[in-house]
Amino acid sequence: MSSLFLRTLRDAPADEDIDSAKLLIRAGYIRKEAPGVFAWLPLGLRVLNKIEGIVREEMASIGAQEVHLPALLPREPYETTHRWEEYGDNIFKLKDRHQADYLLAPTHEEMFTLLAKNMYSSYKDLPVTLYQIQTKYRDEARPRAGLIRGREFIMKDAYSFTCDEEGLKECYRQERAAYERVYQRLGVKYIIVHAFSGPMGGSESEEFLAPLPIGEDTFAQSPAGKAWNVEALKTPALSDVDFSATPVPFDVATPDAGSINDIVTVLNAQAPRSDRAWQAGDTLKNIALTAHYPDGHAKLIVVGLPGDREVDLKRVEACLSPLEMSLATDEELAQHPELVKGFIGPMALGPQAKAAGVERPVEYYLDAHIAKGSAWVSGANTVGRHTLNLVYGRDFIADGVIEASQLNPGDMSPDGSGPLSFQRGVEIGQVFQLGRKYTDAFGFTVLDENGKAVPVWMGSYGIGVSRVLACVVEFHHDGKGIMWPVTVAPAQVHVVMAGRSDAIVSEAEEFVSQLSSKGIEVLFDDRRKIRPGVKFNDAELLGMPVIAVVGRDFEQNGTIELRLRDGGEPQVVPAEEAAGRAKEMVDHLLSQYDVN
Repeated sequence: MSSLFLRTLRDAPADEDIDSAKLLIRAGYIRKEAPGVFAWLPLGLRVLNKIEGIVREEMASIGAQEVHLPALLPREPYETTHRWEEYGDNIFKLKDRHQADYLLAPTHEEMFTLLAKNMYSSYKDLPVTLYQIQTKYRDEARPRAGLIRGREFIMKDAYSFTCDEEGLKECYRQERAAYERVYQRLGVKYIIVHAFSGPMGGSESEEFLAPLPIGEDTFAQSPAGKAWNVEALKTPALSDVDFSATPVPFDVATPDAGSINDIVTVLNAQAPRSDRAWQAGDTLKNIALTAHYPDGHAKLIVVGLPGDREVDLKRVEACLSPLEMSLATDEELAQHPELVKGFIGPMALGPQAKAAGVERPVEYYLDAHIAKGSAWVSGANTVGRHTLNLVYGRDFIADGVIEASQLNPGDMSPDGSGPLSFQRGVEIGQVFQLGRKYTDAFGFTVLDENGKAVPVWMGSYGIGVSRVLACVVEFHHDGKGIMWPVTVAPAQVHVVMAGRSDAIVSEAEEFVSQLSSKGIEVLFDDRRKIRPGVKFNDAELLGMPVIAVVGRDFEQNGTIELRLRDGGEPQVVPAEEAAGRAKEMVDHLLSQYDVN
């Protein structure tokens, strides 16, 4: 450590909001260069390389072959798949000196497809899986959480190419199993959830989420153990309601009803029900949203959902991809005078407005929690008035049914096993059955055994390598610092030379030599002018799995103290036995991460 490029910090950086970012910076593993952009320092790079090594081993175990594509890519392939526009402002675009358009790659489906197409033309060449570990770039609007949500990040992305769908499914199963082994070896907890494919496209997709409260993803679990990202969860189909006894609609005055609760209060006073009191869930609230297209233009849409639920913009976006959603402003709403703020009803929207002769009716979508035949109270499109007994399917319809509302604890799970529960998680990997979206776009076919051109099927599989590193720290730390799993620690044993006498120095150096001869990776704190207390604090902060102290006990008793960083009683052993005992400790730790 006397020559290691390292400076630990006493205090956590004030501009970081999660433990992993604070600790990695404090411990000198990374340094922040700009929002969402970090430099890797020697110890951090050792951890990163070990994680990459584990990923490479597991990719090799399923026959995947490593390549390395450029991060600076031309515009044309991404125009072919329309992702130049669909990614919108989320990618870095630039021009070279000849005014040709380029991007900094957020992902590489197009380039891998072209690479395989240019190399292979026969069924005999397939299946093949190619992968890379590469830096990616996304222009995050709000980089946050250190390495969790950065603008520059390191990712492993793999792509399988097969002659048929069954081959794709087999590659998918192999990658999925390899991912599980990777995370087990890294000491990262994970949950596999059904996911939304988004701009990647394809059919089946699953995410690996690290269950952490800092996560940006919410996932739902059923009592049977199945899990879904809330963006991908489909509401169980509702049975149609018999509306034969529902009277015709009529209006009631609802002056100053500025909220759902106000409406319910007015209804219970002016139009009470005979069976029970009116509730928020009896109302159909219509929320005006602005839909933003990738090319920059926007339009207003309206979504209708039960009054006791809140709109979930991400779920709306998942249904209407690649559009991005925001709540409509008063100025945007004013461009549609047929919509009365606070009193928007279905009769002014979608098919109803079109039937009434509105030239450009606002598109209208209903949440999946609205059953055919159900009756609702909704706005009458007149200030201070609402309409009762509006029946979906009798009095109004919509342009489509989507997942528009936030899910609530107690909602029924799609598998029918009971009510859902919810957690937060960090996405650390995702696997996709892309199918033929990209191979068809580029005309990638191969000749089968009969000489006939057949389309190629494709899968895509990503691991956020730098993000996983942050999650390792999130799972393995305490109030004093990091506690690295032995599989990824920059060193297995941290030897603290706690004294300056010739005897201590000589023994510490001999102990380090013995450890190295046994194949143990050692970080040696040989700094002469640093107090033992500072060294001990650094050892806790840096987080090597085993800490060994050569100090006063050696001078007095000829012993060396060994202890595990993640707890347990220290072992005080004779110096001549210390290296062997340390190796036993390391071997035991390694055995805990053996997935074979």
